[in-house]
Amino acid sequence: YDPVSFVVQGDDIVASGSIDHTTLDAFEEITASNPGIKTLVLQNIECSVDDDANVVFSHVVREEGFYTVVPSDGLVASGGTDLFLAGVERSMEEGAVLGVHSWAVGNLQGRDLPKSDPEHAAYVSYTKRMLGSDAFYWFTLEAAPVQETHVMSAEEIAKYGLLTKPVERN
Repeated sequence: YDPVSFVVQGDDIVASGSIDHTTLDAFEEITASNPGIKTLVLQNIECSVDDDANVVFSHVVREEGFYTVVPSDGLVASGGTDLFLAGVERSMEEGAVLGVHSWAVGNLQGRDLPKSDPEHAAYVSYTKRMLGSDAFYWFTLEAAPVQETHVMSAEEIAKYGLLTKPVERN
């Protein structure tokens, strides 16, 4: 996998790659040298290889007041979708793709555990903080098993309140 790289383009920080333990340091480095930029464009973030690092990174994105945007040719899935939720404002352009699936540790998938299982707690807490409800988290578990990705429809995106701004037409 390629770790997330950040590049400044105009008034945006553009991110591509897989979220891992190096992502937060790389983000803090680019934001320190570009303090006026508050838009994080998620070009291609298909996964996180470290869910704990993703949660810490995503909380920083929220605390620092970043907007998250998925461009028309952008793809976010799995941990990338979790990161998208961190934006204080969230938007996507027509053609952008949001994908979700259940998480897994080894052969154990989140969708196979009862809702009362403590393994869900951190994910539920995160989703409630970002969206005000945990309904989206439970949807992701049922949408697809870990080895597949469910591409969300406009109706699903609206139902779970993922956007704070309507889809932008090109």
